[in-house]
Amino acid sequence: MVDVLMPDAGGDLYAAAQLCLAESDPPTKAAMTRHFAALYRDGRLKAPANAAAPEPIRMPGRPATLELVHPSKLPRRGLGSVAGRAAFIHAIAHIELNAIDLAWDAVYRFRGLPASFTADWVSCADDEARHFGLLRARLRAHGHDYADFPAHNGLWEMCEKTAHDGLARMALVPRVLEARGLDVTPAMIGKLRGLGDEATADVLEIILREEVAHVAAGTRWYHWYCRQARVEPRPRFRELLIEYAGGYLHGPFNDEARLLAGFDEDELLLLVEPPTA
Repeated sequence: MVDVLMPDAGGDLYAAAQLCLAESDPPTKAAMTRHFAALYRDGRLKAPANAAAPEPIRMPGRPATLELVHPSKLPRRGLGSVAGRAAFIHAIAHIELNAIDLAWDAVYRFRGLPASFTADWVSCADDEARHFGLLRARLRAHGHDYADFPAHNGLWEMCEKTAHDGLARMALVPRVLEARGLDVTPAMIGKLRGLGDEATADVLEIILREEVAHVAAGTRWYHWYCRQARVEPRPRFRELLIEYAGGYLHGPFNDEARLLAGFDEDELLLLVEPPTA
């Protein structure tokens, strides 16, 4: 953990979430997240009953040196070189950094839910902070650090688009964008092991195993929101995909991981884009 003086949130969970979201130094953001998650588990950080309404969503803290570009502008690098592996690790570290902020924003923004909602997303923020630390260590082992490469902002842009609707947030961030990692990570692990980078592959194994629970939390709370709204989860998910994400998920899917994360077989079949004639 980074050796920094932790700010005092005064026992206020929402203030802690805001502090983590605003922090622009990624290692400090991760260290603060782990600190506040521990306080929350110990009962020393709570959501105040009389809190003001959440502030409008805005871009979380990022290093001034980080270049954010359109996904099409990201250079393509193979894993066969040290620089290529570093760029790949950076891309995953960037996803994990965003995931810290996504979890904290869910804690801060969506209120009046069962206490287990807050517990789930504080726990997710804690996991993502640990993942970021593991990846940053691998990035530094390859001679680089976070913000050495450009990155895109797709995860946070979807967070902004769904700030008004917890149902849409749970459907589209954990179950679409974050779930994509369940699909692509096994192949990346295999490639890294084939190249002899066992240490990075081991880190991705940890992340893959724990991300199943994060996507499952998204599924669990998506279904909770659907029950409250008295809507059927499957057709509503399809409607949200059409509205926000082009209508389909893109395979191939890691069916085993997605089933563990709360998808069902019929649902997966409905989400695959049919072949063109």
